[in-house]
Amino acid sequence: MTSETVIAIAERAIWVVLLASGPLLLVALLTGLAVSIFQATTQIQEQTLAFVPKIIAVLVAIVFFGPWMLARVTAFATDIFDNLVRYIG
Repeated sequence: MTSETVIAIAERAIWVVLLASGPLLLVALLTGLAVSIFQATTQIQEQTLAFVPKIIAVLVAIVFFGPWMLARVTAFATDIFDNLVRYIG
């Protein structure tokens, strides 16, 4: 296995991780921003108000994006296992 192969596999793995986690991070970011704006406008500074909507939004996003995320990660793992002999040999 050459260093170029290792770098290519690592680069693809990073892209898969970014694509799989991106939607959840974006949902959490937008929800946190909306809650922060709501808290700043209403001057309600309750600590749990910042976390509960984010948790609910991320759970809904997991239900919505979960199959797509799982398909991406599974396709990557399948490709790695299918080409294992080529990578090692």
